[in-house]
Amino acid sequence: MTLNQLSYFYEAATLQHFNQAAEKLNISEPSLSRSIASLEDEFGTTLFEKKGRNVILTKAGQIFLEHVSLILNEVNRAEAKMHQLASDGGHIDIAYVSPLARTYIPHTVRTFLAQDENRNVTFNFHQDITSRNVAGLKNGSYDLIFGSYADNEPGIEFVPIIRQEIVVILPLHHPLTKKDTLESGVFEQYPVLGYDRTSGLGKYTHSFFKEHGVRPNFICESPDENGIASLVAENFGIALVADVESIHRDDICIRSLIPSEAIYHTVYMGYMRGRYQLPAVQRLIQFVRMNRHSLS
Repeated sequence: MTLNQLSYFYEAATLQHFNQAAEKLNISEPSLSRSIASLEDEFGTTLFEKKGRNVILTKAGQIFLEHVSLILNEVNRAEAKMHQLASDGGHIDIAYVSPLARTYIPHTVRTFLAQDENRNVTFNFHQDITSRNVAGLKNGSYDLIFGSYADNEPGIEFVPIIRQEIVVILPLHHPLTKKDTLESGVFEQYPVLGYDRTSGLGKYTHSFFKEHGVRPNFICESPDENGIASLVAENFGIALVADVESIHRDDICIRSLIPSEAIYHTVYMGYMRGRYQLPAVQRLIQFVRMNRHSLS
């Protein structure tokens, strides 16, 4: 049983006339008759009976028509969907780290969807640390990821999109708030709240401490700046974090590192090299590339 045979049967059944069905299908009437006969041989039943110059469905033919109609409708829907994917439609799975969830990702996606050629694109959103997002990208769960750079991943193209200063956050009445800038050594003098050490920023800040010979007294690890800032606000300790929107709040203070120790963290968009991307994904990659400065 082939799709052509189903189409031939459907036209013959709805028109109740082999010759008219053959003309509509642009095939010969004998070809249509042979196709129907082949189906009947395959099923071991009769699908049509002659009625004058016309044909009518047998009971088996009526049952078969119900199923064929459903199948052809699904085929037509699939065909329409594929055409939409190739034009202004498509579906994109993206994953990102939590600091991007508040503004960057919503704003970027909404601005992308506002363009006419993207109006029918749909999205799934996933939030996790960089290492797990990288794993999802590699196994095909995600089309694009946004977060830290991952070492030893030659199969992934990383595109820099945002540059963030790394700053110190303090409780409001902490003694260090009297200083305009701070040295790395202060992290040995007070309890420290840090990122999850397996996250991109966790690895980055830990490397900063190692580089400057600092051994902080970590009392807690958190996956994102919001959790760290909340603990800092309650005077649990101080922290070294990326300067993102969620740390700009009334119950903590922000200080820069001294110029000789100032560091910056870059956020990247990542996608697999050499993997086929739907047109919608290709357009989003280009959109982010072109707007990375204005959107950051």
